[in-house]
Amino acid sequence: MSSEKISNAIVYVVDDDESMRDAVRMLLRSVGLNVETFASAHDFLEFDMPDVPSCLILDVRLKGQSGLAVQEQIAASELGLPIVFMTAHGDIAMTVKAMKAGAKDFLAKPFRDQDMLDAVEHALASDEERRAASRSVADLRRCYESLTPREREVMAYVASGLMNKQIAAELNLSEITVKIHRGQAMKKMGARSLADFVLKAEALGVKMPEGATTPPRTQRS
Repeated sequence: MSSEKISNAIVYVVDDDESMRDAVRMLLRSVGLNVETFASAHDFLEFDMPDVPSCLILDVRLKGQSGLAVQEQIAASELGLPIVFMTAHGDIAMTVKAMKAGAKDFLAKPFRDQDMLDAVEHALASDEERRAASRSVADLRRCYESLTPREREVMAYVASGLMNKQIAAELNLSEITVKIHRGQAMKKMGARSLADFVLKAEALGVKMPEGATTPPRTQRS
């Protein structure tokens, strides 16, 4: 874990056992991590989280609301917050359910300090990757918004597999004009190649306009 990530990241700890909260906080702070602790799921869910890499260490059995229920709420809110579960009452079924729902790890109390540190490092790395991917898509959207309506149409047709000649027929344009629009769109999107152009369109969910002709299948000889 880089020093930059350590200085910016925040680890949230939710456990109704004060001694456990304190122990985990001390452990994580010993390696330079920022830590916020909460005695209840309600207190955590009401907290205004800053937009930085983060993860959640969550006890399965909480007073008032189970950790698994909190996991469901986080998933429904699309926060994308990686979760490391910890419990003194874990069983195989509970572990499987948590992991299938996206938990990064499941630690049984008492756990080794290094196991917790490894789990947190993995969770924070996962959140950083998610954020990087999100930033990448946001950048693509800004590029896409700079396209003219015609360039967007051409991009959609190209992504759907149509050739310049077919696109020209669909839009009632000359093939040369289509090539110009395609070239301008590729430049604005920062596409290094036609394949890269198509991948960017797919990442944005760009689809062929309704009512357009689908590309013909290649006929076998």
